[in-house]
Amino acid sequence: FIGHFDPEAVEKYNEVKERYETMSVQLADLEKSKAELTGIITGLEGEMKTAFVDSFNLINENFNAVFSELFGGGSAELSLTDPENVLESGIEIKAAPPGKIIKSMSLLSGGEQSFVAIALLFAILKVNPSPFCILDEIEAALDEVNVARFAEYIKRYSSGTQFVMITHRRGTMEAATRLYGVTMPEHGIS
Repeated sequence: FIGHFDPEAVEKYNEVKERYETMSVQLADLEKSKAELTGIITGLEGEMKTAFVDSFNLINENFNAVFSELFGGGSAELSLTDPENVLESGIEIKAAPPGKIIKSMSLLSGGEQSFVAIALLFAILKVNPSPFCILDEIEAALDEVNVARFAEYIKRYSSGTQFVMITHRRGTMEAATRLYGVTMPEHGIS
């Protein structure tokens, strides 16, 4: 004696077989889709790496040129902390104003650090220009000489970009083509 006989066993078998075949087809479709998506992602990552490296190299060239122009000499450079993995790499900024050898950005004065950031901003704008740019007290930490250099640079650069500068610095205001004043009386803005 083998055991209990199930008269519906053939029907149950056919149902399970049909579900198995349906799921097998779905699994094959999923595996094919996964392989296609993996291929697309790999292709996109390759394109992103190429685009990033190309832009990074252009920004690096511009950074050195803008830095030298703003500082009246010196050198600046961007480098990747992990050149083999550019999409996850950090970016290191090296800058040496004229006559200085700097091992770390933290050794620069606050004004010099601001000027480095300004040089980097304009290096990026040269690669990816914008028709309109709002800068809010970007030159606040600069001394008067560097405010004047910055203002002259903005004037030369403003042929392709309209700048709205929020500032309290005289040198920047003197270089502006239009001035709009905002005062803050005791009980609100007028």
